[in-house]
Amino acid sequence: MGSRELHPDPARNGGSASSAPHGIVVGVDGSDHGQCALVWAAREAQRRRRPLHIVTAYSVPIFAASGLDGGYATVDDSVIREGAEAIARQALEKVSAYDVEVTSSVENGDAAGVLLEISETAELLVVGTRGRGGFVGRLLGSVSSALPAHAKCPTVTVPLFCSDRLGQTIEDRRVKAEQAKSGHPPVENVVVVGVDGSEQARVAVLEAADQAERLGASLRVVCAVPQYSGSLAWVPAPMDRKALFDDIRVTLDAGMSWLRSHYPHLQAGYELKDGSPVDVLVEESRHVELVVVGTRGRGGFTGMLLGSTSDGVLHHAKGPVMVVPDREDPRLADRARFGPILGDAA
Repeated sequence: MGSRELHPDPARNGGSASSAPHGIVVGVDGSDHGQCALVWAAREAQRRRRPLHIVTAYSVPIFAASGLDGGYATVDDSVIREGAEAIARQALEKVSAYDVEVTSSVENGDAAGVLLEISETAELLVVGTRGRGGFVGRLLGSVSSALPAHAKCPTVTVPLFCSDRLGQTIEDRRVKAEQAKSGHPPVENVVVVGVDGSEQARVAVLEAADQAERLGASLRVVCAVPQYSGSLAWVPAPMDRKALFDDIRVTLDAGMSWLRSHYPHLQAGYELKDGSPVDVLVEESRHVELVVVGTRGRGGFTGMLLGSTSDGVLHHAKGPVMVVPDREDPRLADRARFGPILGDAA
């Protein structure tokens, strides 16, 4: 068992850089959404053998005065804070069986702002898709939309739909009915990464490969090409779709050769699909361990990550989704040695 400590006062360490959380950080608020995120984060921390930090936050309401004196009034935050501290303690208890080092903190501030600041030092942020109105009360909403787009580290969003694969009991009747309708399909030990030929997608592929190795899973690189709508400026008109797919396969093959040079023992392959990237990746999320996307694309095949694709996947996914921020990686430097890059999906 790892050590467990509750830090109910964010000023306890004087706000020093040394107190900044590292490892896996999960935001909780006591909701079913937060509980699913907590369990996923604890499992991931144990897999990576990294510390887990649980954070909850609250904001003190400010009310406009209605009397003649005007101005604004605030309420005593003690009751709100006590509730947040209770949520943090419950979260600590919930993960007590995991063999990980666990700490927690309660923060006074905007939920998105708190997590974005933590992302400067964290290895991974984990959140639910939405909460009950406290820490993650606006997910998805502003917080889980803002985090993937602006966080400095990868962010995993865990939807309530995958509560059954996490062994969690939920109260949401709509989600329970949807789960029953789906028939609870088995989860493949596969990590899927969506690509569009941009460098951001290649960064996402590298992170997805790392994650697949941690899970002992295979990696599936998926490129979905939507019907031409005039938004792909680099596609000549009239467009020969068969020729387009042939070109994409050439660059996918080159990209996979590059990937295997860095991950020689990883079982990996690609799928080229005709259809909406959002629809394809959402369907994949139903039956794989994790879907990985980049924050945005810059042309490439479909030119749309976070942007329309990763945002759409986050809102509709049925399993955990990791969004990888754009960042430098020395392994990108040798990509050109393996073949064409323009339109390359890996």
